[in-house]
Amino acid sequence: MVKRPTDLRGVSIRIRILLLFFFEFSIWIEKKMEALDYHAEERRKAEFDLEEMKIVWAGSRQNYEISDRMARLVASDPVFRKDNRTMLSRKDLFKDTLRKAAHAWKRIIELRLSEEEAHMLRSYVDQPAFTDLHWGMFIPAIKGQGTEEQHEKWLPMAYKMQIIGCYAQTELGHGSNVQGLETTATFDPQTDEFVIHSPTLTSSKWWPGGLGKVSTHAVVYARLITGVQDHGVHGFIVQLRSLDDHSPLPGITVGDIGMKFGSGAYNSMDNGLLRFDHVRIPRNQMLMRVSQVTREGKFVQSDVPRQLVYGTMVYVRQTIVSDASCALARAVCIATRYSAVRRQFGSQNGGPETQVIDYKTQQSRLFPLLASAYAFRFVGEWLKWLYADVTQRLQANDFSTLPEAHACTAGLKSMTTSVTADAIEECRKLCGGHGYLSNSGLPELFAVYIPTCTYEGDNVVLLLQVARFLMKTVSQLGSGKKPVGTTAYMGRAEHLMQCRCEVERAEDWLKPSVILEAFEARAFRMSIACAKNLSKFSNPEDGFSELSPDLLEAAIAHCQLIVVSKYIEKLQQDIPGKGVKRQLEILCNVYALHLLHKHLGDFVTTSCITPKQGALANEQLRLLYSQVRPNAITLVDAFNYTDHYLGSVLGCYNGNVYQRLYEEAWKDPLNDTVVPDGYLEYVRPILKQHIRTARL
Repeated sequence: MVKRPTDLRGVSIRIRILLLFFFEFSIWIEKKMEALDYHAEERRKAEFDLEEMKIVWAGSRQNYEISDRMARLVASDPVFRKDNRTMLSRKDLFKDTLRKAAHAWKRIIELRLSEEEAHMLRSYVDQPAFTDLHWGMFIPAIKGQGTEEQHEKWLPMAYKMQIIGCYAQTELGHGSNVQGLETTATFDPQTDEFVIHSPTLTSSKWWPGGLGKVSTHAVVYARLITGVQDHGVHGFIVQLRSLDDHSPLPGITVGDIGMKFGSGAYNSMDNGLLRFDHVRIPRNQMLMRVSQVTREGKFVQSDVPRQLVYGTMVYVRQTIVSDASCALARAVCIATRYSAVRRQFGSQNGGPETQVIDYKTQQSRLFPLLASAYAFRFVGEWLKWLYADVTQRLQANDFSTLPEAHACTAGLKSMTTSVTADAIEECRKLCGGHGYLSNSGLPELFAVYIPTCTYEGDNVVLLLQVARFLMKTVSQLGSGKKPVGTTAYMGRAEHLMQCRCEVERAEDWLKPSVILEAFEARAFRMSIACAKNLSKFSNPEDGFSELSPDLLEAAIAHCQLIVVSKYIEKLQQDIPGKGVKRQLEILCNVYALHLLHKHLGDFVTTSCITPKQGALANEQLRLLYSQVRPNAITLVDAFNYTDHYLGSVLGCYNGNVYQRLYEEAWKDPLNDTVVPDGYLEYVRPILKQHIRTARL
């Protein structure tokens, strides 16, 4: 960036004029360069209607309009600036987060935003904060597990943020094994209270976001004890801090657990630790929709099945899948735009070097990730429908689809978050050395995203839950109980065990029915093989432990089938817009055939396809990459992400990467002085050989 000359004393008038002219001319040149669209030629190649694709990505025209409006509202507000986030100290970063959260709430009230608009605005602020857990976990937990009376008492205060809540489940010694939690809630019939206590160091609540410094209340999960009987883990609403001066209440020790991976990243969140020393709460602060304790201390199950808590899990996990598509799309957008700007090698006769995006190695790594972003978006859409369907059934006391929905969302949460975390790192590598800079946006995006692989269920543990469900489904085949939902394909057991792929030419792999049958046969045969091997063990649990790696692979195959099948179902809908459906078909085929190529061993060893058919699939995949290439930039434009939200110099809309990299370098605090602090004390003595050495 050109700096205006400030001290012109002693300089002739003519030179002053020349210097000032040069300064103004340089500013004019910079503005012209900034206004240029370096991706303009790429955008002219697009073979589809961008505006219609934006609507497809958003899910509806209404969603698109809300999303676009909220994104621009945040991007235009200087309070939400985030380009300096990685340079702030932890305390300054946290204070900045509080300021943004307060300003967001102020704007939500001033503009009278709907719940959907408010959620979208907070997401575009793009800074992990205590509000994430308040709205995403605390309120849903009370809604899902509280009684009507508890709703009436707690939800109005929570919705107005007169109280701020978090979700205190994970402990220092236990996470995924919820049944192993050690915190106790012992009922005292003398006072009609529960006594919440942390009996061991490992029973300390550890990790809840928003707990460390902000939350006034928490939904605390503890072992319910009446008399000498342990009734397992239940939820309790516990006040943690005074609503007058925010100090911790008696018996409560609470604080922040410390710095986490990355610079800014998730360090804007006050993940906390919490210990209870015989803290008393009223009996009616136990979440009692599923079970309750009477005044006399009797434990009573309500008419609502305990599986109802799965409804909340289905909700939380479907939002995580949707968030995976957003995070993956951000990384892919950055890598795609930069790959079109960056040129390396291939120059002939003094001509321009080759765009990195034109190299087949770059395409084979990048385009499947682009296809995955769209695939995860559509399966996320379907999960929203699934949650609505499950909720409607629960209200009618129909719990028949709940186990399958729970297994499905658990598996998709695991698969999509693992793929997305790996994909963000792959996109960083696709951007070469510059991808390692914080201002590329990718290191911070990775650091913010990777916790999803462990929170709300460790990904391996979740896949093993899916595997158990698959084994149970297989064991019931032939009993008259038909598989439902995402396991319905298992009802065609005989066909799937006998069918053979009929692909003879590469283009045969473009038929949706061919792709779907191959994925169904692979998933079913892998589950059957696991079931047969399990039957050889006298103790099923020993068998499950021994075969767990195979069971994981069967669960992954099932989850990949779900995504492929839901993408194919999406393409059966009426999708308006010139060329839009065609591009989605190409990406669907890229997604499916890339998976087939990656897991070729599974398909061949289960005799779903032959090695030759696998080679034909790879041949077709290379042809598909050539079809994606001219549309790549516009396909990521369809995500409609502002430069503010992307937070990436490499992924800026106009592609003016190098000038922005240069300008950003000068903003670093190290460049505030020409000679660094510490030079006189540490560098000069080395240069001048003035280091004093001690004699032994």
